[in-house]
Parts: sequence; structure tokens; C-alpha cells
Amino acid sequence: MQSFKFTPNSYRDLPNQPGVYKFYDTTNTIIYVGKAKSLAKRVSSYFTKAGTQNRKTVKLVREIESIEIVIVNSEFDALLLENSLIKEHQPKYNILLKDDKTFPSICITNERFPRVFATRQIDRSQGTYFGPYTSVKAMNSVLDLLRKLYTLRTCNLNLSPGNIQSGKFKVCLEYHIGNCLGPCEGLQSEEDYQKDIDQVRHILKGNIGIVKSNFKDMMADAASQLKFELAQSYKDKLELLDKFQSKSTIVNPKINNMDIIGVNSDEHKYYINYMKVEQGSIRVSETIEAKRKLEEPEAELLQLLVFNLRKKFGSLAREIVSNRDIETWDQIELTHPKIGDKKKLLDLSLKNALYFKNEKQRLKEQSKSSTQKVMEQLQSDLGLKSLPKHIECFDNSNIQGTNPVSSMVCFKNAKPSKKDYRKYHIKTVEGPNDFASMTEVVGRRYRHLKEENLDYPDLVIIDGGKGQLSAACEALKNLELYGEIPIIGIAKRLEEIYFPEDSIPVHISKKSPSLKLLQHLRDEAHRFAITFHRQTRSKAATQSELDQAPGIGPTSRDKLLQHFKSIKRLKTASLEEIQRIIGQSKGQALHKYLNEKRDQN
Repeated sequence: MQSFKFTPNSYRDLPNQPGVYKFYDTTNTIIYVGKAKSLAKRVSSYFTKAGTQNRKTVKLVREIESIEIVIVNSEFDALLLENSLIKEHQPKYNILLKDDKTFPSICITNERFPRVFATRQIDRSQGTYFGPYTSVKAMNSVLDLLRKLYTLRTCNLNLSPGNIQSGKFKVCLEYHIGNCLGPCEGLQSEEDYQKDIDQVRHILKGNIGIVKSNFKDMMADAASQLKFELAQSYKDKLELLDKFQSKSTIVNPKINNMDIIGVNSDEHKYYINYMKVEQGSIRVSETIEAKRKLEEPEAELLQLLVFNLRKKFGSLAREIVSNRDIETWDQIELTHPKIGDKKKLLDLSLKNALYFKNEKQRLKEQSKSSTQKVMEQLQSDLGLKSLPKHIECFDNSNIQGTNPVSSMVCFKNAKPSKKDYRKYHIKTVEGPNDFASMTEVVGRRYRHLKEENLDYPDLVIIDGGKGQLSAACEALKNLELYGEIPIIGIAKRLEEIYFPEDSIPVHISKKSPSLKLLQHLRDEAHRFAITFHRQTRSKAATQSELDQAPGIGPTSRDKLLQHFKSIKRLKTASLEEIQRIIGQSKGQALHKYLNEKRDQN
């Protein structure tokens, strides 16, 4: 496997071989990964078919700064590599292909007297894993069945021959209640225990028929020896298996292993239900949502998604049943059934995909509807002419007048729009004057919007009472915007709402969602202002007299403070001591500066 890099202008030089191509932007970030049977034909199509491409693809091509290709031996190798690269880099123009959810599996350990347990950590050196299971409930029902059928140990003791022969261990409660036969004391042979483990493997692989046949033989053997109680116990286990199989088997047991892919889609997204069928039973059912960001061929896009799902759940099936065309790979057969059990399975998969799609859309509409109602309620409570889709809220922050700052937070459609938040250093006001500070920042904000001809908010909120509101209104009057932008003040103590030129506040019901929205805005503005003020104060606190000294930069300052620990000790230090730290010329200049400052004081 070889890797090569090209510029966009040299795409004609690409080889006519299978491989993977990676597009990089000016920051050397991977923005798209794709695979191709022929790298030359596929990559050149981005640059030679510009007139027929959609806007997203055109935008992608504009951002390409360099192209890296990896030549592989076959198209299947290209699919493997593409899948891993998309997961690793998450390029912004590829479909969303995240795999951050870990499903549990059942492990049979490699040790003597193997243990059987559920785990989310996969370490192939520790044992054999079966799964993963998308339903923890289904996995627990399997484990419960295994514990009822077989006497498996649950301890993690080291049952080496030496430990057992020396009598190092004693049987526990599990032995006394009949759940374990005591291999820790040598009461069960390794050969006998291994026979149970072999049967457990058959069940986990879905070969329940083999296990049932074994129990039938043992039941008949026990009955022939007149051991009727033992025969009854085998009969009970057969019934357990029948009951378990009746729950899990929903198709004809004669159907071979296969994957069912039900696909539903809209303009931007795919909703895909994947079912893994083994020995007539559905072992896995998973529904995913994939957002496509370019107009890629559907068959190729689905190939990547299906490959990823098969890899995730360890499917080795040679047949894929689907309602859409999917590009397959080595020895994989794609079928589109019209009748029969396969069609019934496909219909079930499509039903799951459609339900998932409808549920996603319902939740989205529900969220939109809830947001719309809140904004409509706020419009009604405040008597606004238009729906308050765009709201801005201001707050000041200072401690005894030091480092005064102000903040503006912006909510759009009742949600924070953090990219529109703004921070303000107070420039024209000295001392702790909240009213003048509010006049300054409101004036600066809306002067900018007016000069740039940008949209004004549907509502402005001032964190404070009548005084702060009057100061903000003064700024709007100076800009000749008073009356054009709805503005209110909200007092913190009693949640009173003040309107301009109205001395009587309005109280909104404490249970109203519109008041909760106003409180959220006010609290967010306060949090943002406090955070900004702390940052400003912290930065100011790090400055010292040394920052004003001639010739002293950050490196020299840090050396001096590290050695002398404080400015007070530095001022009492001798010239020679200072020179040892920062050199003769800088030391002499600093010593002179400190003496002059001391004489002035």
C-alpha cells in the first residue's frame, strides 16, 4: 500500500488503480475521504464536471488545496481503508459516521474452567466474544438461560492444578445452592466442565438444535437407566430452550445467515435499520441516522454504511437483503425479495426504519412547537408587535469600579446563539457608574448595527431596574432608534419588568414559560459578564511595576519574581544581586529605575 500527494491541477497524473483519495484544505485538514475503483476517473470527475455538480460539491472543490491518494490491491481494501479513515478524521464533507456507542458482549474466557460473563471491554487475548448485543435485556436473558441450563462458576479464582490439589480454595454459597459443582475443590473434572462450555458456545452461536438434540439423548439415556428425576431435569431444560427459542425465532429456521437492510430516506438523511439474522433468529436490530453532505451515489454511500454496521456487529453473512441497490463486495450477494419469509423480514426492517424517521421528525417538530409557543407567550405578555425571535440582553460587571466591563448575550428562537455574544471594555466612564456604562455599551452596539445596516433585534433586555433602562434608552435616543427597537428592563429581586417611561412595573406569572426565558437570558448575561470580568481582573493582577521598567520584558520579569518572590524584596536587593539574575546592563537600568521610584514616593 503506497501513499502519494498531488495538487488539484495535477489530477490528470493520478493512476488508473483502486485506492482511497483524501482532499486537504489550506490548513492541511482532511475535508473529504473517498474510495474508487479507478482513482484517475473518480478524482478527475470533481474537476471536469463542474457544471453538473451541486453547490456543496462546488464548495468542496474550491476548498481543495492538495490531494493525497493511497493505492491498494482491490476495491474491498479501498472500502476497508475508507471506513477507518472517515471514523478517525470525521471529515466535514463526508457522511456522519460516528461509532462512539459501545454495546456489551458475552465473553467465554480462555482459562481453565472458563467463566462466562458480560462485558463492554473487548480483549481478544482474554477469550472468545459473542455479540455485541444492542439490547442489554436480551443479553441478560441469554445469560440467565445459560445459568439455568449449566452449572458454571462465577468466581475469578485461579483454578490451576497446583492450587486445587493443595486445597487452597473452599466451595462457596454457589456450590451449596446448586449453581456450581465445586471445581475449586476438584469436585468437578475439567473434561466434564468443558462439555458444558461447548454447549454454551453452540447456544451463543445460535446452534440451538444441536443443544436440544444433546439434551434429548441425555434424557433418553437417564430414562433407560430408570433415573427419572434426572430425566425430568433434562426435560425441564429442553422446555427452557423451547421457550427461549420461541421468543427469539421469528422467521423460518431453515433460512441461512443473512443481513437485512431496510432503508428510508429524505432529501438530506438516510434512516437505516440493520438486522443480523442467524439460524432463523434475529440476533441484532439497530437503526441509525446518516446525514449525507454531498450528492454521492446512493449505492456507494449505502455500501459504506452497511460495511460499517456489519463490521460493528461481526457479521460474516454472505447475503444482504434490502429494498435499495447497494454496491457489494467479494462474494456478497444482494437480493430484493418480492414474496416469502425474506420479504416479511425486509418489511419488518422497513417498519423499524420508518418508525425511527417519524419519531425523529416528531421530536423535531415538538421542539419547534414548544419554542414557538414560548415566543408567542412572551410576545403576548410584553405586548410586542412581532415575534421575539432575536433577543439581546446586556449586563455590567465591576467590583468597586475596577476593571469595568459589560456583556451582551444573544438568543435566537429562544436558544443561546453564542457566536453572536459580545464583550465590552468600558472606555469612556471612570469609576463605578453602571448607568453611564450601560449608555456607552448600548450605544456602541446599535451604532455598529446602524452603520453596517444590519438587522436590529426584536427585543432588547437590560439587566437592572428603571435607572439602567433609562440609561439604555438614552443611548437609543442619541442614535434616533428609540421606539424602533422594543426595550425592557428586568429587576433581579422581584422579577419586575419595566417599560420605558412607565414607573409601574409589570409582573409575569412565576409559572409562565416566557418569564423563564427572560430569566435564562438575564442569568446568561450575568454569567457571561462575570466570567469576562474575572478574566480581565486576573490579567490586570498579573501586571506589576516591573512591566513599566525600561528594558524588562516578560522573561526577565519572570526570572526576577521567581528569584525574589515579591516586588518588596526586589526593591531592597543590591545592584550585584539583580545583575546576577538578568545581566549587568539590564540590572543597572532596573536598579536605577527602582531607586528613582522610591525617591518619588
